[in-house]
This record gives sequence, C-alpha cells and structure tokens, in this order.
Amino acid sequence: MADSDQEKTEQPTGKRLADARKRGQIPRSREAATFLVLLSGVLSLWALSSYLGQGMMAMMRRGFSITRDEAFTVDEMGRILVSCLSSIAPVLLGICAIVFVCAFVGAIFLGGMNFSQEAMMPKLSKLNPISGFARMFSFNSIIELIKSIAKVTCIGCFCYFLLSGRFNEILRLSYINPLTAIRDAITILFYFMLIIVCAMIPIVIIDVPFQIWHYKKQLRMTKQEIKDEYKDSEGNPEIKGRIRRMQYQLAARRMMAKVPSADVVVTNPTHYAVALSYDPNGTTAPLVVAKGVDEVAEKIKDIARECGVPVMPLPPLARSLYYTTELDHEIPRGLFKAVAQVLAWVLGMKAYKEGKAPQRPRDLDENLPIPDELRF
Repeated sequence: MADSDQEKTEQPTGKRLADARKRGQIPRSREAATFLVLLSGVLSLWALSSYLGQGMMAMMRRGFSITRDEAFTVDEMGRILVSCLSSIAPVLLGICAIVFVCAFVGAIFLGGMNFSQEAMMPKLSKLNPISGFARMFSFNSIIELIKSIAKVTCIGCFCYFLLSGRFNEILRLSYINPLTAIRDAITILFYFMLIIVCAMIPIVIIDVPFQIWHYKKQLRMTKQEIKDEYKDSEGNPEIKGRIRRMQYQLAARRMMAKVPSADVVVTNPTHYAVALSYDPNGTTAPLVVAKGVDEVAEKIKDIARECGVPVMPLPPLARSLYYTTELDHEIPRGLFKAVAQVLAWVLGMKAYKEGKAPQRPRDLDENLPIPDELRF
C-alpha cells in the first residue's frame, strides 16, 4: 500500500464524528466558558450594584450596632446574623443564579450538550504512570501551558496598569464616608472585573477556532480508513454486486417460467421481446409477463417456440410495450386497441387450426394504431 494512503489527510466523515461524540470526544473551550462566567459576573454586579451596596450598608449598620446584652445572648446573635444575611442574600443569590446559567451555557457553547456513558467509564490506562508522564509532555499539554502563560501575562498586565493608576484611590476608601466608600469600592471592583474580561477576549478569539481545528485534526482519516468505513456501513461493493446478479438471475428465472403461460410474444426480430397474457373472463387488461432485450429476448422467443406460444414480429408495438410497461402490470390504455387486434388474430388463428373457424384470419397489418406519445 502506498505511503500516501497511510497519511491522515482526509477530513473526518459524519460517521467518524458521530462515533467520537458517542465516546464523549467533542470540542470544548475552557477559555470561552471562563469568559462567559466572568462577563455574566461583571454584568450582574453592574446591574445589581445599587441593591448590593444597600444590602452591605444595612448589614454593616446592624453589625456595628450590637449592644452588650445582644452580644451575650446566643438566640439574639442568631437573629442578628439571619437579619444581616437576609439583607444581602437575595442579591447574592441573583448574581449566583446568573453566573450559574452562564457557566452552563459556556460549558456547552462549543460542542453542544452530550451525555456519554463510555466517557464516564473508568479507564485503567489513566492510572499508568508512563502514560501520564507522556501526557504531561504531549502536544495538548504544551498548548495548554502556552495558553496559561499567555492568559496570566495578559490579565496580569491589565490588572497591574489598573491598580497602579488607582492605588491612591483604593487607600482613600478608608478615610471617606462608609456609604461613599462602599459605592466607590463596588465601582473599582466593577472596572477591575471589566478589565479582566477584556483581557480574556483575545484569548477566546484564538482558542475557539483552535479547539475546532485541533478536534478535527485528531479525527482525520486515511484514505484506507474511509474505504473500510464505507465497506462496513454500505457493504462490500463486490459482495453487493454479486447479490444484485443473483437477484437478477432469480428474477429472470421466475420471468422465464411465465412465458409458457403467455398468449403471444411480440418481438422486434433483432432486439426486443414482450410476452403478453390475457384472460378473456378476467377483469384486468392484458398483462406483461415477460420482457427483455438481446439475449433475454432470444431466450423468451426460444421458450415460446418450444411451448407453442405464437411469436409475432411487430417492431413498433414491441418497442412501445417494452418501454411503457412493467413486469406483471397491465398495458397502457393507449395500446389497448393495438393489442386487442393482435390477440384477436391469435385467437382466430388458434380456432382455425383447431377446425373451429371456417377460414384462416387475414394477415395482421403491421401499422397498428399506436399513439405518438407511446412510440419509441
């Protein structure tokens, strides 16, 4: 086999992708999930900042106004704790709910939802220290290391420039009015988170296409694998061809077995042969019980002659019957008149030979009434 056939240069087929998905092998981007979590956290913090500030202020006021009697009463301290938490819990729960939903969306953002029992099964190969050591220095590990370094570098630089410009403002929070300090602290936290989210954008833009490319690269196939997959799914072409030949031979045998029961065989002397059967007492039109070209046509004519079935050379009618009818089906309505003349001549000749008719029927005119749309 050529070396080029062994190279995985072909894109994965649909079956290959489906099998990989069943194994739990789908593209994922942790950077995209992290980005959506951070973005949702920043936006929810910005949207609920006023409620969060009010809750924190209420909690601090109650916490710093505890009397001596309350401090030494266990039940009262429990009620104070519940009161402080209730002032801020709804806001925190709202932020957590938004972040949780975005975390779920971020997890399925690339690759979609997938539940794989095979991926959940324990694998002893993962406990092999040699395999684990090899994974530590694999291509994926190197890429993840580069991404981590790039991520820490970008976020670190952004945070450094943010903090260096606001260091004095952060120190000032301890000297100003508490309500103003809380408001300013939340504003600084919001901008801080916004800078981190902005730092993640270039990493996500690079990581998502890379994960898709790397996923398809892992599933690439050789030409031989595509051929083998086609054989497994569609069947071996040689075997299918042999089956089709056997089916054709069986159908031909069944067709030939019906020729002796035909009333007449209409032929184009060199190519076509169509065997017709008609029951005068039946309710159906004449049926085509056998038809063929070339060798099959010769076989039909030979069987007809051996069994005493009339063989009539009528080229236009033979071609029309061959191209407009199916086996065991009635002839088209447009050919009723022409076929009726043929059957009448056959029945008249049969009666003449048996002595039931006084004279031989006149020769049949080859120019039978065949509509133009049924001529071939």
